[in-house]
Amino acid sequence: MFQQAGFWYATSFVLFFAVFGPKIWKPLTQLLDARADRIRVELEEAARLRREAEQMREDAMREREQAYAEANAVVEQARKQAEDMAAKARLDAEEMLRRREQMARDRISAAERAAVEEVRAAAVEAAFGSARRVIGETIDAQSASAFIDKAIADLPASLTAHAA
Repeated sequence: MFQQAGFWYATSFVLFFAVFGPKIWKPLTQLLDARADRIRVELEEAARLRREAEQMREDAMREREQAYAEANAVVEQARKQAEDMAAKARLDAEEMLRRREQMARDRISAAERAAVEEVRAAAVEAAFGSARRVIGETIDAQSASAFIDKAIADLPASLTAHAA
């Protein structure tokens, strides 16, 4: 057995690790532990960043929902204002139409009254003209003088009758 190379290889291997093992093992474990620590820190940082990203996403979703609700409220308010304005405009237009219609009726009534007055004035003129002609043709100067004297005499009685 001491003559075989495999024995000496195995013995040198065991002695090598027995003598140098602690010196190699300690830096190797420290290197692996440092790498594990670095990986652990990176994993914790990634988890923290993920939590922050999820929080930011939730905040953005909440803000989007609030903005959507606000936009709907603004649209609803604008629609209500437009409906109110349309109703007010409709009422104003109806009121203006009623006023114009009343003004037209007043103008028509005034025109009718003016026409009636013109017709009356023309009728009075025609009546006076006809009365003058008839009186002029039928009454002579002496009869006219008698009528005037009688009218002057009856004037005080007629004025007191109209005054009462």
